[in-house]
Amino acid sequence: METQESYPLDVEAIREQFPILGRKVGGDPETPGEGPDDTVPLVYLDNAATSHTPESVVEAICDYYRGYNSNVHRGIHHLSQEASVAYEQAHDRVAEFIGADGREEIVFTKNTTESMNLVAYAWGLSELGPGDSVVLTEMEHHASLVTWQQIAKKTGAEVRYIRVDEDGYLDMDHARDLIDDSTEMVSVVHISNTLGTVNPVSELADVAHEVGAYVFVDGAQSVPTRPVDVEEIDADFFAFSGHKMCGPTGIGVLYGKEHLLDEMQPYLYGGSMIRSVTYDDSTWEDLPWKFEAGTPPIAQGVALHAAVDYLDDLGMDKVQAHEDHLVEYAYDRLTEFDDVTIYGPPGDDRGGLVSFNLDSVHAHDLSSILNDHGVAIRAGDHCTQPLHDKLGAAASARASFYIYNTREEVDALVDAVDEARQLFA
Repeated sequence: METQESYPLDVEAIREQFPILGRKVGGDPETPGEGPDDTVPLVYLDNAATSHTPESVVEAICDYYRGYNSNVHRGIHHLSQEASVAYEQAHDRVAEFIGADGREEIVFTKNTTESMNLVAYAWGLSELGPGDSVVLTEMEHHASLVTWQQIAKKTGAEVRYIRVDEDGYLDMDHARDLIDDSTEMVSVVHISNTLGTVNPVSELADVAHEVGAYVFVDGAQSVPTRPVDVEEIDADFFAFSGHKMCGPTGIGVLYGKEHLLDEMQPYLYGGSMIRSVTYDDSTWEDLPWKFEAGTPPIAQGVALHAAVDYLDDLGMDKVQAHEDHLVEYAYDRLTEFDDVTIYGPPGDDRGGLVSFNLDSVHAHDLSSILNDHGVAIRAGDHCTQPLHDKLGAAASARASFYIYNTREEVDALVDAVDEARQLFA
């Protein structure tokens, strides 16, 4: 029997903060919690898509709506002042969490995708043109790949892709060949949501800055799972989402170096982001508010503050160690099967997820069988369709781990995969 000492984190105590993990699944989705007696315990291994939310974060949302629900930066009355302070403090806390200089460098968006689009439109449309290049990687999420692809079509810029080798790593020699004097932006995923590869973003930033290019890092899979310091990385822009780090849906973060955000024109126009308006022209509010048009995600910002506090209390070094512990164990267990193909680097050199395929079984069918055993994974191309084409796979199954997962849950995954193997043998 496994002991608590086996884990870097106190998993038993953590799981008590996530009541959803005690659910049973398998009944009628239209009447959750009212299914038949033969439902099975939930084994949630889809954390790269969305993590669950601890009670402290839920309470933060409830406290806002019960106690000081009001719009921000628009009222002199007491509730508006309370909400404004809480919303501003959320920016401060997030800045501290990722090593930014202050709230001026933290813009709240809906998600990582919107953060990417903000920079692509507010910076890319005005700065890119024929003869310029944007360098991506072959493992980019569609949030990066599609966005820069479409901006390039509008501006006449060229998109180049750094090769991924057969082991799932970036070809850094190829990167140095592609990033040249024509390059204006290098956009790279920090941790691949399909391969689990942890990319050398600091090294890429050095290469980009040598030729005067900027670097945008997609941190959707890194900020929730390990310590991140944007200044140490020397990222010019960095983005991540609240719902993958114990926070709510509906809020993302764009970090940008202050001087760059200051130079950029707004992406959205309207209320809150203006300083003055006449019938002929308008001027913009200070950072970061000039990029937060309309009523912002106030409750979500308050809850994100609570999520950051929660993760900081656990210790991000321990969070990473726990993920490393589980993913290495999962990788080793799945390699016991000679008819399972795992994509990406070895188990001791990846982020906390494993994408794989079982011979002669489509990933969607495999996911359905696992679901019958209560095991929730992701099946599909994980918003990396070109990468799957390169891998020669229409789709893959992905198990991803977080702070509340256990080795027993990895065993449940492996046992369910084994049953699928026997079923399709």
